[in-house]
Amino acid sequence: MASGKITKDFTKGNIPRQLLLFTLPFMASNALQVLYSTIDMIIVGQFVGTAGSSAVSQSSQIVNFATMVCLGLSNAGQILVAQALGAGKKKELNDIIGTLFSILTFFSAILSVIIIAAHVWIMDVMNMPPESYDMAIDYLIVCAAGLVFTAGYNMVSAVLRGMGDSKRPFLFIGIATVINLVLDLLFTGFLGWGVAGAAWATIIGQAGAFIFAIYYLYKNKEAFGFDFKKESFRIQKKYAGMIASLGTPMAIQSGCINLSMLFVNSMINGIGVVESATFGMGVKIDDIVNKISQGIQYAAMPMISQNIAAGEQKRAKKVVYFSWIYSAALTLFFMVLYVCFGKYMFMLFSDDPLVHEQSAVFISAILWMFPAFAVMRGSGAFVQGIGNARLSMALALLDGVVLRIGLSWLFGIKLGWGFYGFVLGYGLAPYGFAVPSMLYFLSPIWQKRKTLAEDI
Repeated sequence: MASGKITKDFTKGNIPRQLLLFTLPFMASNALQVLYSTIDMIIVGQFVGTAGSSAVSQSSQIVNFATMVCLGLSNAGQILVAQALGAGKKKELNDIIGTLFSILTFFSAILSVIIIAAHVWIMDVMNMPPESYDMAIDYLIVCAAGLVFTAGYNMVSAVLRGMGDSKRPFLFIGIATVINLVLDLLFTGFLGWGVAGAAWATIIGQAGAFIFAIYYLYKNKEAFGFDFKKESFRIQKKYAGMIASLGTPMAIQSGCINLSMLFVNSMINGIGVVESATFGMGVKIDDIVNKISQGIQYAAMPMISQNIAAGEQKRAKKVVYFSWIYSAALTLFFMVLYVCFGKYMFMLFSDDPLVHEQSAVFISAILWMFPAFAVMRGSGAFVQGIGNARLSMALALLDGVVLRIGLSWLFGIKLGWGFYGFVLGYGLAPYGFAVPSMLYFLSPIWQKRKTLAEDI
């Protein structure tokens, strides 16, 4: 059913070379995905100002929260696809993919309705600066309405990642980025629609990527492993249960990390619009750096899944070791880049000298986060790749809720360190995931786990 045209077998061959070649398109895809939303902030910052930048950065956190919840379920499907391929169970792909498609479409539509219905309450909870309030609502409602397209693109990309295809997701997000850039300039700049124009450009771009992805997969359905027949979209109880049991902890994990961002944003918003805008811009810059290195984790996950399902534990461990090597080198490069050119990156978003002044504070605090992410690229991929969703969720709660909110409150409010303290707490939180996941990988505990492929 599935041919080598799309799928790749990672249970044999040179691991360092496979990981590197598989990683590069993911790095490019992730960079484009962050650039996609960053374009909104840059153009809005130039045409609307600091208040507009704050509105986009804060509202996009809500949309990202919903997207990451959907992505948690998508990643569950990715792991099932990868382990099915690793175990040689290609005939089951049609039911797995069809069930995943139907669940994600329904779930993303429900999230859209909830966000739109609760948008006033959400803005109040976030303590949105008055200067940005109305613009933030415009951005949130438009983007929430198009969430099904965002979730759809990520769903297709997750399945392709599970099959070992990293090139097509890069192509799809590239299409979305070009559409978004052109429409941003048209709607926000030329037509003067402001923040709402940036939102429309974002959603139309995502819709374009999703439609193109579905068309491509339909034309190559034999290689893809899904026949697109009406009956194939029925939710199969067996796989729905597996997606739910694996995906719910992942969705909670992704959601909690983004939910914690809302609390940190709320605390920073209480300081003022300049700090709010600076943090939003800084998070976007930081997101570009982190998402590029996250390409290593995205590549490592299906490689680990396939090898675990095939009983190749030594190869799975080797994937983690080389993930650490690659991510350490990349982290060192980005830290040097941040120190030398960080202020100039902020200048791309705003010409406000007050923002430029606060950018130095942000950079000095956020650098503490980089080593933690270097570790997570390998051990985090391992925890997710073997399907230990409960451990992944527990560590995410420690990172995203206990530490991210707790440390930001401790340093920013309790100790009175202000903006620096909030950013420092945000930056130190990932060690709550990095260190325990590394210890888990280095221990023999995981070797006794039953593989998901045995139940597929």
